[in-house]
Amino acid sequence: MPSRTQSTVTPTDRAVPAPKRSLRWRVVDIVVASVLAVALGVVFKLWDFGYEPIGAGMQLLLPGTQSLFGGVWLLAGPVVAIVVRKPGAALYGEMVAASVEALLGTQWGWGTLEAGLVQGLGAEVVLALFLYRSYRLPVVALAGAAAGLALGINDSVIWYPAYDVAFKAVYIVCAVVSGAVIAGIGSWFLVRALARTGVLSQFAAGREHARRRPTP
Repeated sequence: MPSRTQSTVTPTDRAVPAPKRSLRWRVVDIVVASVLAVALGVVFKLWDFGYEPIGAGMQLLLPGTQSLFGGVWLLAGPVVAIVVRKPGAALYGEMVAASVEALLGTQWGWGTLEAGLVQGLGAEVVLALFLYRSYRLPVVALAGAAAGLALGINDSVIWYPAYDVAFKAVYIVCAVVSGAVIAGIGSWFLVRALARTGVLSQFAAGREHARRRPTP
């Protein structure tokens, strides 16, 4: 009589389901998000000085195109969102950075906070549509573009209400392009550069970089 081999399945052989991804903020999320946002707030303040001559030159060339360089002020939202990957991360990053910029002094005064709120919400809406699960380059670029759209519309209403429709159209379109390229694509590559240093090892962005590295 042929013998039958009985297969024994131990508990360790069974597939263990992956832990459910938590959308709750950890202490480390708050700390790192704050550090990144404060650093970018300083960058915002420095960019205030650079934008003035560049914006004036672009205004002379083609009115409205100065917003092509507004994407620098949108970096905090996407950068913090890519790293933390939790609801509210883009809004938190943009608001903290705007607060730092306002505290350091800016020609827009405390209107900087209103702008940060609107721009952060623009990026937040796109990430929410993807259920805070996708932070691939196209998604982040779209989030940056949405922040740029918010910047363009907000500025047109508050700072340029008397300008004609042609100016506002050019300003908004250029703001969207700047948001997609500088804030979206730029932040994606910036986070990848940070991941290479190892400082993001406790975050998904750092683990993704570790998986991309070729094994020796």
